[in-house]
Amino acid sequence: MTPGVTPSTADLLATAALAEPLPNIAAIPSSAEQSRKSYWTGKVAIVTGGSSGFGRSLAAAFARSGAHVVISARSYEALESAADELRRFGTQILAVPADITQNNQVESLVEHTIRHFGRLDVLVNNAGRSARGTAIDVSPEEFNQLLDLNFLGAVRCTRAAMPHLLRSRGHLVNIGSLSGKSASRYVGAYAATKFALAAYTQQLRLELSPQGVHVMLVSSGPIERRDAGQRYSDRLQGLPAQAAKPGAGVRINPINPDKLSRAILVACRRRQPELIFPAMAGLFFAVLQLFPRLGDWLVRRMT
Repeated sequence: MTPGVTPSTADLLATAALAEPLPNIAAIPSSAEQSRKSYWTGKVAIVTGGSSGFGRSLAAAFARSGAHVVISARSYEALESAADELRRFGTQILAVPADITQNNQVESLVEHTIRHFGRLDVLVNNAGRSARGTAIDVSPEEFNQLLDLNFLGAVRCTRAAMPHLLRSRGHLVNIGSLSGKSASRYVGAYAATKFALAAYTQQLRLELSPQGVHVMLVSSGPIERRDAGQRYSDRLQGLPAQAAKPGAGVRINPINPDKLSRAILVACRRRQPELIFPAMAGLFFAVLQLFPRLGDWLVRRMT
């Protein structure tokens, strides 16, 4: 601008533009990210089995999206370690030790959540474990033990949380497995427990959807973990070497837990009835139902 000359509007705007640094475009959240965060901001989620593995990844996805998260597991030390890590996302993280095979501890978990936050919007029944063995070698006692954790644990948590989910018209997410859609070899009692969870989830969906509760089953393949292939060394006697591998050797690439977590949050927002991951497995299940003999042949080929 020339001294003594009244600056024009254009001159003033140009000067202001030079004085202020340009925004960092990479730091500006996308509209999709803003929408995701606005949906979850202030909501409260319980994630069982949230101290490690996939549960920890899913809890991080909720926290990153603005939700307050209650993580639960049996080990207090592991929970506190996970909670410290999750708090960096800036939301409230509550660590509540609980054994989901014990009714009183499940009820205490939900009561603690309501006392602290005053609401509950999401329950993720994630706690559970896999197994190894042939179906005929698994004793009734072993079936009962795994059913108590993988299936009845989800029943206990669902019953305790449901009054609050009805009030919030929230989300119930049951973490199943591809083994709950099609049993494979050498997984002991695991497939039976996940089939039970799948049936329970479908019945809940039919009964609760008209009341506004979103019920979703997540059926995924083996999820990446640090101890993959080392977890069942004491249960492999008489089984082929492939049984030690994730999914007892199923020929599916291990699933990235963060990618699956993001997919679950999107599916919840869309209130999908089911999430099959990888999606191509859904086609296989359709073939299995229509042509059981072909389905069995494919299962043997893929495991």
